[in-house]
This record gives sequence, structure tokens and C-alpha cells, in this order.
Amino acid sequence: MNKKIRIAISGPLGRMGQTLIKEIIKNQKTSLTTVFIQKNHQLIGKDVGKILGIGNIGIFITDKLNIQNNNFDVLIDFTTPNSTLKYLKYCNKFNKNIIIGTTGFSEDEIKKIKIYSQNIAIIMSSNFSIGMNIMFNLIKKTTQIIGKNSDIDIIEYHHRNKIDAPSGTALKLGEIISKEMKWDLNNHSLYYKKGITNIREHSKIGFSIIRSGNIVGKHTVMFSSSGEEIKITHTASSRVSFAQGAIHSALWIQNKKQGLFDMSHVLSF
Repeated sequence: MNKKIRIAISGPLGRMGQTLIKEIIKNQKTSLTTVFIQKNHQLIGKDVGKILGIGNIGIFITDKLNIQNNNFDVLIDFTTPNSTLKYLKYCNKFNKNIIIGTTGFSEDEIKKIKIYSQNIAIIMSSNFSIGMNIMFNLIKKTTQIIGKNSDIDIIEYHHRNKIDAPSGTALKLGEIISKEMKWDLNNHSLYYKKGITNIREHSKIGFSIIRSGNIVGKHTVMFSSSGEEIKITHTASSRVSFAQGAIHSALWIQNKKQGLFDMSHVLSF
């Protein structure tokens, strides 16, 4: 029962990868055993701790997916859809569970992930923050109460280097609202462009997207009706909350054999 869960990290030099490594090392229930990176990188073979400024930790950056040399229980992946599918194929081959924080998957890629979940356990979430997942529940309940009588808008803010828009979290919020309203999100989304907008259509979710500076993540859902508005906001001040949620998920999934899960399962919502 006291055995540490062995965790591998892909994309260890990215912002989330670095945060995950530092949090895994601090957690008494987890052990960092492997860090994967893309092929032909100049830092392959280097101690990842030294690269991150936390001293030598005995874990060396590799681009070799070799189960004999890279043994682990769970892989945590916050990279890109192409890289995630590559690592997912590897986990499936060697029966390793995976935590997916990557966003921006196509419908076909989601189908592939679901197929893999028949053989291994997967937790996939657009946002691993516990606070954000509480917000998901609040949005569901608020939509049930006042959704039919409100204009609904989702405003999301992220750093200037984020490449997908809307964010996976914003889309998740839209999906929650759409499900309660019995809408198809693709047909009920509103994105303003320059020009004459005309009167706002009913039964639409407005999306506003901001990419600026070093914003970690902020999401607001606004319900506006005649005479009043309600705003529900979650702000992430650092990536630590995401990393801690992903690590908590890795601990939760270690005894699962197969299936596709999200944070609602981990948190028992």
C-alpha cells in the first residue's frame, strides 16, 4: 500500500511538464521514473533536474520509447494531439495507463482515444484544476435554472503562446451548457467578426477569446437576462493546480484496467 506510483512525463521541458516534474518530486506518493521528448533534441541524455534548475535527480531525458528502460505505471501527457496519439499507442502496446491533458483533438482523434480505452485506462480532461471542475458543476446547475431566459457567453483568457481556440476548457463549458439546453454546440455557437452584427440571435452561446501576455488561464461564463446578469469565473494563478489535479488522477487510476474517465469520476461528482 505504501509503494509509490511510478510516473512518466512527456514534454518535460514545456510549462506544464516542468511544473508536473517539480510536483511529482515533492509528492510522497509518487516517483518520477521517465521523461520523454521529441527525437533529435539537443538535451537528450541530460539530467532533467539540472535542466529545470532543481539539481541532479538521476532522471535523464530520452527520446527512446523502450519499456525495458522506461518503466512506469502511468504516463501524464500535456503535449500536442499528434504526440499524444503516439504516446497513447505506446501505452496501449505495453498496457500502461495514461492521463491526457492535451486539448485540440479532432473528432477522429477522439474516436481513436475511445478505442484505446477498451484496452487501457485513460483519464482525459480539458482542465485538471479541482476548482475548474467545481465550476463545471455550477454551470450545469445555473443553466438548468436560468438558461432558457438568458443570453449566455463564455469569455476565456490565456497566454499568447496557446495555439488552440477556443480553449478545451471553454469548449467543455459550452458542451455542458448545450447538453442542458438540448442544443448542438456547433450549431449554437456565436463568434463575432468585424462588421454589422445585427441583433443577437436567440439560443446561441457567445464565445470571446483573448490571447495575451502570460495569462495562465481565466474562464468566465455570463448569464444575462432582462435587468440582471450572473458571472461565474475561475482564475488559475499558476499551473500548480493543474499539475496537482493530474497527479491526483494518476493516483486514482493506478488500479483501473480499462475505460475512459474524466475529473468528475476522480472527484466523485
